[in-house]
Amino acid sequence: MAREKAGPLIGLCIVVFYPLTRLLGRRRFEGLEHIPEAGPVLVACNHISYLDPIYTGVFLHRRGRIPRFLAKQDLWRLPVVGRVMAGAGQIPVSRGSAEAGDSLRGAERALAEGKAVLIYPEGAITRDPDCWPMVAHTGVARLALHSDVPVVPVAHWGTQRIYDHYGRRFRPLPRTDVIVRAGPPIDFSDFRRRAVDGPLLREVTDRVMGAVRDLLAEVRHEQAS
Repeated sequence: MAREKAGPLIGLCIVVFYPLTRLLGRRRFEGLEHIPEAGPVLVACNHISYLDPIYTGVFLHRRGRIPRFLAKQDLWRLPVVGRVMAGAGQIPVSRGSAEAGDSLRGAERALAEGKAVLIYPEGAITRDPDCWPMVAHTGVARLALHSDVPVVPVAHWGTQRIYDHYGRRFRPLPRTDVIVRAGPPIDFSDFRRRAVDGPLLREVTDRVMGAVRDLLAEVRHEQAS
């Protein structure tokens, strides 16, 4: 199946990120078969390091997809990064403002156009001391219920050992495994006939993050907490 067409800025990201993911750690990509090769898909991930998007981006590209990230609008204000984000079709998020809903509408448009949209439902790098997911925002539930597209959970592990944002530590050596694993699409059929309200959005969000947490537990060979 043909890959999605990539513009010059996406091409630049490919040239930079592919070798970077090999340089920083021994990448292990698992469960790629769960990412549709074409058509809309919402990818929901845990967030443990600022390196996560680099690995997730390459992960999806290996499946022939161009990821559209929901990312903080502050990045668009950076001279070079902002131009790349805009040119690559990424989706700015304006949290805590009257424009916050526009972020979801941008994601909905991308899904309606058959694109792969990637979201970190926690909204920030986890502050859990053991790197388990935090309580997530309900934007992922709104997208899942409104767009009715496959929602695929993805877990990262290993990036936090390379770059620990809160600890201000960058440790590329000794090289470590970086695992990105996708699971099967989440079933929301039992929610479809219910009115969309606060409790339903929380239930759907918790189901998404439960699937992500279970994947992460498998990757870590630990009991989720």
